[in-house]
Amino acid sequence: MAKLDLEWLSVFVEVYKTQSVSRAAQTLGMEQASASMVLNKLRRHFDDPLFCRTSAGMEPTPRAQTIYPDLLEAQMRIEKARGAPAAFLPQQAMRDFRICMTDISEIVLLPRLINHLQKTAPGLVIEAEKISPDSRRRLESGDIDLAVGFTPDLEAGFYQQALFAQDFVCLASSDHPRIGAKLTGKAFSAEGHILVMPSGTGHSIVDKVLAKNKVERRVVLRVQSFLGVARIVAQTEFLVIVPRQLGNALAQQERVKVLEPPLPLPAYKVKLHWHERFNADAGNMWLRQSMMGLFSGPTRNV
Repeated sequence: MAKLDLEWLSVFVEVYKTQSVSRAAQTLGMEQASASMVLNKLRRHFDDPLFCRTSAGMEPTPRAQTIYPDLLEAQMRIEKARGAPAAFLPQQAMRDFRICMTDISEIVLLPRLINHLQKTAPGLVIEAEKISPDSRRRLESGDIDLAVGFTPDLEAGFYQQALFAQDFVCLASSDHPRIGAKLTGKAFSAEGHILVMPSGTGHSIVDKVLAKNKVERRVVLRVQSFLGVARIVAQTEFLVIVPRQLGNALAQQERVKVLEPPLPLPAYKVKLHWHERFNADAGNMWLRQSMMGLFSGPTRNV
């Protein structure tokens, strides 16, 4: 017999501990005859009597004494693997998490997340990186734990959960000479625009809506990041379309004003994405639940 059944390990360990087949059977909740059959199989498997009846009970043979530590460890390891996954204790955890996100999330979400983790899980380290075409592969491999943003490329094949809905506003300099508290369609088309082109922001849907409504946008500057766009707007007469929550945050940092666009622009959902391999990972689950608690909701103010 080449294989060693888990039930056999249990019978061997209990007979060794109790020095009795009947007490071992009682502990394991099985018939004594069944335990005796298992013991006979073990004897054939190891080609050794393993236990001999004496006045003190079933005494182990030298062979049984030799293999007992290994079989006991094997039983304990198997039972541990079969049991519930280890709990994640945030106050005690020491772990690095990698999250890929847009620069918008770095500005709007990351500060609040880090402040929350410093209070609830001070041993955690967050490593943020930009969403890229390689993010899908890195999520699959486990190099990244979570992705945050509007990422249609991750819709298929990954778990996902919506955090909040996001729409768009326009930013203009607070001192703009031709634009006051309201942005008209004529002014929108006449002024120069900054176009931000990162992935994972939902910004591509703006162009589609403008084209469908035959609204022209005169682009004079293209940039790859939102990080410096408010400073440029504050010091020029250009306009820029940004997600609303980012616009509100930037208006607190620079001399820019938030304006409603001259036509309704569509909303999109910012989502968490993760791979199914890590869906049941206790730490990953805790981090996802924490982010949902901080940021989820249709109009959550972050």
